[in-house]
Amino acid sequence: MQKRKLGNSGLEVSALGLGCMRMTYGDAPIGDKQDMIAFLHKSVERGITFFDTAEVYGPFTNEDLVGEALEPFKGKVIIATKFGFKHDGDKGPSPAIGTDSRLEQIKRVAEASLKRLRVDAIDLFYQHRPDPNVPVEDVAGAVKDLIKAGKVKYFGLSESDAPTIRRAHAVQPVAALQSEYSIWWTPIEAEILPTLEELGIGLVPYSPLGRGYLTGKVDENTTFAANDIRARNPRFTQEAIRANRAVIDLLERIAAQHAATPAQIALAWLLAQKPWIVPIPGSRKIERLDENNGAVNIELSADDLSAIKEAMAQIRVVGNRY
Repeated sequence: MQKRKLGNSGLEVSALGLGCMRMTYGDAPIGDKQDMIAFLHKSVERGITFFDTAEVYGPFTNEDLVGEALEPFKGKVIIATKFGFKHDGDKGPSPAIGTDSRLEQIKRVAEASLKRLRVDAIDLFYQHRPDPNVPVEDVAGAVKDLIKAGKVKYFGLSESDAPTIRRAHAVQPVAALQSEYSIWWTPIEAEILPTLEELGIGLVPYSPLGRGYLTGKVDENTTFAANDIRARNPRFTQEAIRANRAVIDLLERIAAQHAATPAQIALAWLLAQKPWIVPIPGSRKIERLDENNGAVNIELSADDLSAIKEAMAQIRVVGNRY
């Protein structure tokens, strides 16, 4: 597995990371715990060193799983987690009740995450979503205090706009921005990517495979369980699935030229955009992990990238991403 550095931070990780959310949250059925621990061990064996979790996934159960599974590899892997949602009493954080990035809350979350992840310091601590009630300078200052205390190593943001990134970075250098980015979701290219490049900040795209759609394995006959987040996603209605088939047709055409799969081309496209981009596809099956990892060895030519850009300019993607 190749390595990449997230911007100028010095944080080096595998060229592809692993999104762990779906192992305990947001899909049906969730993974069996022992199966997921075994899967995470195999991921490390295959060279993955970058793992993404959050207190809200579960809540808490994802951090518990990742912490238990990766404890034997302490010092050899990078674990990213997140803060920033209000807690519903003992039930934990919930996006449904809003954001909470107050200083005291950030510090409470850090202490709890350290215990669940079984680490001495959180490698990368993201603000999960901007908090309209707390200036981002205060958020950056709180994480700066945690870094000084040795409890956090690097600071990250998620789904923040360019001005917010600049304001945070002025207080505490931002190592990485996590944001949705893929061949069919590119709005961050206008302002955010140039800002990251200017400031030396890495990008960690989530949903790089369009929540599974860009694998080419979803069609209008695919059904989703009620507790699968795609069951309520506008891009996964039968109409949208059918209308967006043109994206899959494009990926399949390019894939045929490289003896690859649509998923591998979608990931190779992201890797080709900038050397400081590290996608985090989610996976729970070893064959999917191996397929994704194969994207690292695919080099798309300038002609390939130009053809993809021209084709996507002619395709109107149907359905909002949320």
